Amino acid sequence: MAEKNSNNEELIRKAFKDKDWKEIKSTDSWAIFKIMGEFVNGFENLAKIGPCVTIFGSARTPVDHPNYKKAEEIAMKLVEHGYGVITGGGPGIMEAGNRGAYRMGGKSVGLNIDLPFEQSSNKFIDMDKNINFDYFFVRKVMFVRYSQGFIVMPGGFGTLDEFFESLTLIQTEKIGRFPIVLVDRQFWGGLLDWITEIVLKRENNLSPEDLDLINIVDTAEEAVEVIDIFYSKYMLSPNF
Repeated sequence: MAEKNSNNEELIRKAFKDKDWKEIKSTDSWAIFKIMGEFVNGFENLAKIGPCVTIFGSARTPVDHPNYKKAEEIAMKLVEHGYGVITGGGPGIMEAGNRGAYRMGGKSVGLNIDLPFEQSSNKFIDMDKNINFDYFFVRKVMFVRYSQGFIVMPGGFGTLDEFFESLTLIQTEKIGRFPIVLVDRQFWGGLLDWITEIVLKRENNLSPEDLDLINIVDTAEEAVEVIDIFYSKYMLSPNF
């Protein structure tokens, strides 16, 4: 904890520090090339990935938790229905998603983020599809660019961030209207009640049709069915 606080204080001090031109050239300017490199690496490795569904969820979910088992089952069913699986590449729900895809012989993609205290790549990712990022925003682009659907398991701040990022891009038509599936009504119900009663009805900060972008289910079968029904409307199969 002391080390974490020390790193936090250093980041805050850096934010208020004036930089001279030499320092800007040696740090900020070169960061652009690193960012470009991460984009190029992601595009080259994922360009021919085929139809995939991303599974979001907590890195802290243990292997013996029901949500881990459910995420693994969802991934297995996705592969059975012709989809590959993309996750954040780490432990917990991410590992469960990759594990399910790996067990069924499907594409198992991991978009791992370099974090100092939590994340490392799980062992169920295809070797040629294990991609590491330093920048969250580059990683997010890869999720939304190469996914044909999003399944969101219970999680913390990171999962909420990924859920709302995907939802916002769909609402604003920056990406296609891909299906978003929240799994576990008991976990997500309170959030959706707040969005409906406060954000929509009381504050009028949403349109009623915006809520149609969200699907909420309890079982693995229901989650995969939402994906299948969505694409059947467009006369598309997982081989598009």
